[in-house]
Amino acid sequence: MAGCVNSISPPVTLYPPRVSPSPAARSSFLFSGDSVHSLYRLRRVSRSPSIVSPKFQIVTAEKTEPLKIMISGAPASGKGTQCELITHKYGLVHISAGDLLRAEIASGSENGRRAKEYMEKGQLVPDEIVVMMVKDRLSQTDSKQNGWLLDGYPRSSSQATALKGFGFQPDLFILLEVPEDILIERVVGRRLDPVTGKIYHLKYSPPGTEEIAARLTQRFDDTEEKAKLRLKTHNQNVSDVLSMYDDITIKIKGNRSKEEVFAHIDTALSELLQQKNSAPSSLLS
Repeated sequence: MAGCVNSISPPVTLYPPRVSPSPAARSSFLFSGDSVHSLYRLRRVSRSPSIVSPKFQIVTAEKTEPLKIMISGAPASGKGTQCELITHKYGLVHISAGDLLRAEIASGSENGRRAKEYMEKGQLVPDEIVVMMVKDRLSQTDSKQNGWLLDGYPRSSSQATALKGFGFQPDLFILLEVPEDILIERVVGRRLDPVTGKIYHLKYSPPGTEEIAARLTQRFDDTEEKAKLRLKTHNQNVSDVLSMYDDITIKIKGNRSKEEVFAHIDTALSELLQQKNSAPSSLLS
């Protein structure tokens, strides 16, 4: 039509209204796999300088505290075997007070000589010798980072008290229980491979080759006489030690197959790890 101007309105840019995420939305930003992109899109919706970005909580993931386990039992109760299985699965640092003492004896040190005198009598080595050895080993970096499995220690209430004074408190105390007649049989037939450090038994787990059998040795305290002395000492002291860890102690019958015994231990350690992993993380504003 003449005189008419066909005008076209300029394009209108529509901006979404301010977005104020609900508490549920905020939570999704924290835990959703698209959290970063969602937050980016939220902030890009409006270019108005008046919008202040909401504050979000930052969840910090803390490393789970490593396991700290003590395992106890009479000589030949199967601690060594179970310690191998535990350390293999859970990566804990195996610390044997007996091994520390035997290494000290082998070194020919004065402390080693004194320790041997007590061990040959089936008596406990004085605290002033063994406590510091154990403390130093627990204080090393690998023990702190990976957790530890303390084997056969403490053996008296005074040793347990000393460890507690140094700040070493276990998460779990495992006690292996085995009848005395079985223990004596296990001790007398036990043999050590000095090359590999592996323990064999002449009846229950003999070596696979004649070469290994020929080099096996018997520990000086693995005789029936000394075993009975050690059992007597163990029985006199174990109740005192248990009283220190009564609320975290589990008792497991050790006169079953190593697989059955470990199944019970494994269940307890798995539950303990689950409890540690489910502990609430720290929240920072």
